[in-house]
Amino acid sequence: MNKKVQLQDLGNKDYKATWDYQEELFAKVVAQKKLKREDPSIETDNYFLYVEHPHVYTLGKSGDFSNLLLSEKQLEAKGATFHKINRGGDITYHGPGQIVGYPILDLENFFTDIHKYLRFLEEAVILTLSEYGLRCERSGGETGVWLGVGTPFARKICAMGVRASRWVTMHGFALNANADLGFFDNIIPCGIKGKAVTSMHVELGGPVDAEEVKEKILKHFQTLFEAEMVK
Repeated sequence: MNKKVQLQDLGNKDYKATWDYQEELFAKVVAQKKLKREDPSIETDNYFLYVEHPHVYTLGKSGDFSNLLLSEKQLEAKGATFHKINRGGDITYHGPGQIVGYPILDLENFFTDIHKYLRFLEEAVILTLSEYGLRCERSGGETGVWLGVGTPFARKICAMGVRASRWVTMHGFALNANADLGFFDNIIPCGIKGKAVTSMHVELGGPVDAEEVKEKILKHFQTLFEAEMVK
């Protein structure tokens, strides 16, 4: 089993171009898995992509289009784009100030359990935020990372949506670090009414060092997945 994970930081990159790149890597890993059936010595690759997107709204395959509260003209006026995509979950927003991570893993190199995979991604973020004094947790039946669960002030700080096929993953998580939360007013985030969205800079009262946050996430990801990050 290959536990090496190739880290790539794509910087600020268009959503559709990044999605196409994910699909390319996903197809490559699936092809390696097919060859591995005939030659067990073949190793399958794993990737972890960091990226920041220009303003974009994405809707998961089971999502409700009515959760987007903007017309096509209004989207254009805000400099945002929209894509219906092949991950799980409903609608979400990506944009500047947000840390987006896309692990493309062959889970057969780690464990074959999608539920555990999602919980580990959440845990990597929860442990990271705890280093900043933020007490975050899961909300029953709602994927992602939250503050104030069980109170009238419940708010989501990190959204998650993944796709997995043949035990190969794509898509991932989006952590609001220094994000402009005003863009969430144009959607019903994740299709969940009556719950707010927050960001690290709001909770901490000032901007955070995104590169430092990314390093902390990787540290916890490596520990949880018993992985080795390589550049």
